[in-house]
Amino acid sequence: MLLTGANGAGKSSLLRLLAGLLPAAAGRLSWDGVDAFADLPAHGARLRYLGHQDALKPGLSAAENLQFHAGLHGGDVMGALAALDLAPLAELPVRVLSSGQKRRLALARLALGHAPLWLLDEPSVGLDAASLEKLAPLFARHRAAGGMVVAATHLPLPLPDARELRL
Repeated sequence: MLLTGANGAGKSSLLRLLAGLLPAAAGRLSWDGVDAFADLPAHGARLRYLGHQDALKPGLSAAENLQFHAGLHGGDVMGALAALDLAPLAELPVRVLSSGQKRRLALARLALGHAPLWLLDEPSVGLDAASLEKLAPLFARHRAAGGMVVAATHLPLPLPDARELRL
């Protein structure tokens, strides 16, 4: 699902609510008919959230940043780097990467472990057209395995059959 709308319309707030980072003012969020927030660790395990900030440690290498997350969720670090064309940069400290490379590295975390729901807030920020194309197979593999993507965006994403919710 693509969340679209003007700045300030509530796209990021909706993603934060779905992630359990903001409380709902009313109503409830269910997962398979059960209150999603009744077990917050279980809810956190079924999703990956990528916000505006890339949440990378600048003093660590690209591979070390992913190794931290692989320790939490499992996954193949070199495979995740390769999926976003970052393998040649694996040993470089994040502080020397371009903003687009940092964003791709943050997106590479999605390829680690399996979480059925990806919540992405402006995932294409800082990406050029070639980098945006690299997201297509990542999204396609996730969705082919039964995964879901909810993305707030102002730009087209490689999710050809996504439904759009305009806020």
